[in-house]
Amino acid sequence: MPHTTGWRHYFNRKMLICVMLGFTSGLPLFILYNLLSAWLRAEQVDLTAIGLFALVGFPYTWKFIWSPFMDRFQLPLLGRRRGWMFLTQLCLMIVIAAMGFYSPQHDLRIIVFLAGAIAFLSASQDIVIDAYRREILADDEQGSGTALFVNAYKISTLVPGSLSLILSDFLSWQIVFSITALFMLPGLVTSLLIREPVMYGQPPANLREAVVLPFKEFINRSGWSHALTILAFIFLYKLGDSMATALATPFYIDLGFSRTQIGLVAKNAGLWASLAGGILGAVWLEKTGINRGLWVFGVLQSIAILGFALLAKVGVGAAELNTVLLGFVIGLEAFAVGLGTAAFTSFIATTTDARYTATQFALFTSLSAVPRTFFNALTGFIVAETGWFHFFLICFALSIPGMLLLPKIAPWSSPPKTPATAD
Repeated sequence: MPHTTGWRHYFNRKMLICVMLGFTSGLPLFILYNLLSAWLRAEQVDLTAIGLFALVGFPYTWKFIWSPFMDRFQLPLLGRRRGWMFLTQLCLMIVIAAMGFYSPQHDLRIIVFLAGAIAFLSASQDIVIDAYRREILADDEQGSGTALFVNAYKISTLVPGSLSLILSDFLSWQIVFSITALFMLPGLVTSLLIREPVMYGQPPANLREAVVLPFKEFINRSGWSHALTILAFIFLYKLGDSMATALATPFYIDLGFSRTQIGLVAKNAGLWASLAGGILGAVWLEKTGINRGLWVFGVLQSIAILGFALLAKVGVGAAELNTVLLGFVIGLEAFAVGLGTAAFTSFIATTTDARYTATQFALFTSLSAVPRTFFNALTGFIVAETGWFHFFLICFALSIPGMLLLPKIAPWSSPPKTPATAD
């Protein structure tokens, strides 16, 4: 397929689809990790209990278990990818709206159940969206398409992490969650308008093939040793920044910022930083390749963690100074971590075999979600023991082991990595 040059490469139908699906994919996750934590903290739920809510992300870690089912079967309408996409998005909109009808003080068990349902539906949506994106993008579009997808994913945090927080100062939580749920509509419309991707070969003939063949291909590709190294890298690369941002909103609240301040600063600093990161990330990955993106963006996302440590060290001081620093920290995190995630997700895409997209993609992203699910559940206890400043230093230290695997996983001097080299 001929390579499209110039800015037209970033402004076409497939890139627009990546943006819309990225926003829809990120929204439920950030509801769980931004809006839910702020809601619970505002309702005086204990910080350690809020940290334990990270365990509702369990489905993100184990989604590879039911991904073969979504690879093997299709719903009666819309096709194999679009049908599952539409169904999960519709259910997500309903469950998100339902959450606001309950009180953290009296219905915490029901809220835990609904949060778990959101996580399961969101993880299922991610399985099919990741597969769809991998299948519609040509080899030379993976880097730029994934960068735009990831940054739209990051921008979706502005709904639960900014708009919803601001609205919660003026409206009831029931109305806030209902409004937030409506932001699933762009994804539903997109699922109806897009086309089914071209299928590589035949779908698995039965569930056994759908389960066994993707794992067998990955192990046989380069042997057990290299396969385990790849899995270790996927597990470690974003461990530090995942833990650092797990309790970001309660951290800002503990420093004395109002929910409106957090929402307004996140909107201004986070939005423009994410947009800048999306443009730079797409161009960088297109020009220099995924390998070097993993190096440069990995360093930046580690530095972003130190921004949280700086904010914790300054503490509550002059309001104007702290607001500026808050904007700097949020902007740096949105810019750097968004770039790191773009390169990381592109790497995962190039590591999948096109014949087993959904299952292998789900396996790799499930492993990358382990820190967010299990380690993040411990963050409240760590903060209680160490304080915020030392907690962020620990997170910075945990960002280093993944970087140390880069010489073996993605050598700086090697040719730019594209999906064509992964087959």
